[in-house]
Amino acid sequence: MKQYEAVIKVMEENCGLATLGFLNQNVLKVPNCEWKTKTPFASIRRIVQDERFFFKIKPGLWALKSYKDEILKKYPIKSEKLKEEKEFNHSYYQGLLVEIGNIKNFQTFVPNQDKNKKFLNRTLKEIRTVEYIFNFSYDNIINRAKTVDVVWFNKRKLPKFMFEVEHTTNINESLLKFFDLQDFNINFYIVADNNRKREYEQKISADIFDAIKNRTKFLEYYKLSEWHSNSFKISDIEKGIFYD
Repeated sequence: MKQYEAVIKVMEENCGLATLGFLNQNVLKVPNCEWKTKTPFASIRRIVQDERFFFKIKPGLWALKSYKDEILKKYPIKSEKLKEEKEFNHSYYQGLLVEIGNIKNFQTFVPNQDKNKKFLNRTLKEIRTVEYIFNFSYDNIINRAKTVDVVWFNKRKLPKFMFEVEHTTNINESLLKFFDLQDFNINFYIVADNNRKREYEQKISADIFDAIKNRTKFLEYYKLSEWHSNSFKISDIEKGIFYD
């Protein structure tokens, strides 16, 4: 089997589409396909850019051209219903963050109001590892924390990373959440398209956010997709080092 055929096979078994991270995790497991290269993940990235067979949906997400009509009907990628498209984008990036957290052995939480939203072929509740947020503080603090889009908890069941995905919503509201949680040792991230970075910089520079300014970062979608795909690569390498 040729290498591009292995990529097609994995996508076909995944309803015609896949994240680059998913491909990195599964393509090399396809039998009867040799990867005589020291950089197989770079080869996979190159293969999905072959427009004869594949098309790009968004950063880090690719699909088979032969499934294009079916995929565009199934997923509101470019939909006249703007609300559905926004929801698809928001839950997609939530899903990437949850998968990264799982790879890094954090316990991952998404709000129950989002649990039934789709991350490609699954729901967010199927990939998160924490069903109910841990009671790490007072009720008013917990109630604030459980509205954050994605939370990573450490082994002591304390929040270590918090992410707010700002596809179209108000960045200021997310910063106020972070402000209310400033007394905990948490790294805060606003996740959005790069065209919102200037807006973020203007809002975080307000005096009210001085306490969290140095603990909050802007993470653009493209870098998140790179982080996601590279997390699978690193995980695969570490298994070879530590567990063989």
